[in-house]
Amino acid sequence: MTTYSPGFDDYYNSYRGKDPPWPGNEREPIMPTGNGPPGPDDNLFQNLLSAEWAIFNFYQKAVEMFDASTFTDIGLPPTTYDRIQEIRDNEAGHLVLFRDSISGNSIKPGPCEYNFGFKDAKSFITTMTLLEIASMAFLSALVQQAKADATRGALVAIASTEARHETWALMDLWGVNPFGGPADTSFPYAHQILYTTNQFIVPGSCHSANPPYPFPAQEIAQFTYDSKTDSALTSGTDVRFKYTTPQPEWEEGKAYYAVFFHGLLRVSVPYDIKTNSTRIPDFDMNKGVIICVIADTLDAPQKETVVAGPVLLVQQPAGALKLYG
Repeated sequence: MTTYSPGFDDYYNSYRGKDPPWPGNEREPIMPTGNGPPGPDDNLFQNLLSAEWAIFNFYQKAVEMFDASTFTDIGLPPTTYDRIQEIRDNEAGHLVLFRDSISGNSIKPGPCEYNFGFKDAKSFITTMTLLEIASMAFLSALVQQAKADATRGALVAIASTEARHETWALMDLWGVNPFGGPADTSFPYAHQILYTTNQFIVPGSCHSANPPYPFPAQEIAQFTYDSKTDSALTSGTDVRFKYTTPQPEWEEGKAYYAVFFHGLLRVSVPYDIKTNSTRIPDFDMNKGVIICVIADTLDAPQKETVVAGPVLLVQQPAGALKLYG
């Protein structure tokens, strides 16, 4: 079997084709080869590898479903399909990097089966852009968990690549300004974001040897916003949330807060548990992403104070979504 090494081989930039690049065609987890203690960041990379399998398969599915004309037919640049293949290749390279970062004393998770819900090029492009924008906040959270300096450096390096994917999508596909202000949104609780991605995993499809994902999981209520009524997810506007799982058990007389993360800010506003509504803070710009959680403590200082969420409110390219929506 031919293998490739990111950084030595051009494979993860130049491969093209509908067949999955290596190791995307592998289905089994890699079992431990040693019996010593796990590496200091093995758990972090196990969670990251499990998430990366989903992202890789998201792009691989698009490569298999579509071709160049699929995107030019809806007015996108002729290079779009080629770029999507290149991003797919980058994500395959991430699989190798994350697997190699897990010590031989720990399981290296394999893929599951996934259902991403997109049926055409328009819905794929919309979901892709949201995922790329959200990845910045997720990686900023993961950096805060890392124990080793080398891990923090690796995560920053990966984030730089993901930022290029995001910039390309915003500029070439949406035709909008890719700058999101002085800082992307930093979010402290990575596992809460990972927990929301379970919606893409086909139940029962993961290998029985895979470690739980994410581990540890904080099983809190999930919610979203009403896309029909909350079309202007911008600073200073009202938003009503709807729960996709059972609501939290509210404690009578207790104050709850909608805590919004934007850039390096963390802003708490009152949350009405009767109407499930709140107001997005009046941030000074409408770019990038806002992340909101519901907490029982002002500013959600620890993950245990979060009772629901997170939900991602993507401010840009909200206006551009009308082009393809």
